[in-house]
Amino acid sequence: MKPDPRFHGRFVEGGGGVKVFVETAGDPANPPILFIHGFSQCRLAWDRQFESPLAAEFHLARLDLRGHGLSDKPQQAAAYQNGKHWADDVHAVIQALGLKRPVLSGWSYGGHIMCDYVRHYGQEPIGGLHFVDAATELGSDDASKMLGPALLALAPALLSNNAAESSLALQSLVDLLTHAELDPHDFYFFLGFNAAVPPHVRQALFDRKLENREVLRGLKVPVLITHGREDQLVLPTAADFIARHVAHAARVDYPRCGHAPFFEVADQFNRDLGAFVRRCHR
Repeated sequence: MKPDPRFHGRFVEGGGGVKVFVETAGDPANPPILFIHGFSQCRLAWDRQFESPLAAEFHLARLDLRGHGLSDKPQQAAAYQNGKHWADDVHAVIQALGLKRPVLSGWSYGGHIMCDYVRHYGQEPIGGLHFVDAATELGSDDASKMLGPALLALAPALLSNNAAESSLALQSLVDLLTHAELDPHDFYFFLGFNAAVPPHVRQALFDRKLENREVLRGLKVPVLITHGREDQLVLPTAADFIARHVAHAARVDYPRCGHAPFFEVADQFNRDLGAFVRRCHR
């Protein structure tokens, strides 16, 4: 597969020697944003940011998480269940790309990874945190209540090694990403990179147990929470949870929008993100 040459793709060695694939857009002298995608997705989810006016004002970076996209996909569950590995991946990308106080923009499972990073590397290296329809808790009854019933019902099939069962579940997952129905091109765009994630990776991500209340309470950097009001995967109560624990957080809720506001209401999302990053770097 040939990556888009506009985005200067390269591999960076992350935690435990795992190679993660990264891309960039924009002038490296501009304030940086590092985009972190969600469960079973890939860096291409952020195309509507990389191909937007954000790239003229900011230095944009995005990575394929370990187990996803073009990044390495270790077989061992421990490669995905140790929070230090996730933190090391993000740290390695920041260092390799020379990102100075980047704003981390984490979608869905990316909320867990941003918390992993802060737990292990602190807040000093970053300019702010942007929680995008994000979850921060995992593996408890309280955490499950912040996930949509449709996602919980799909979970066994999503983790299945049976190709037919897994494929049908992934199609249902993609259907749930947005409030408005996707056209065929966009549907198969998302389905393609979801299907490229091996079931053992999805299983290992689901098996983590995370409790990040103290990380959230300790945040001092600027925080923005954005969430689609019609999200059926990570419920708006997850945004409420983050907001309760981060008193200074700003929040934007998008009406008639599902789990992927950066795609479904990209123009408004980009304006809100741009305004936030300017505040972080003024």
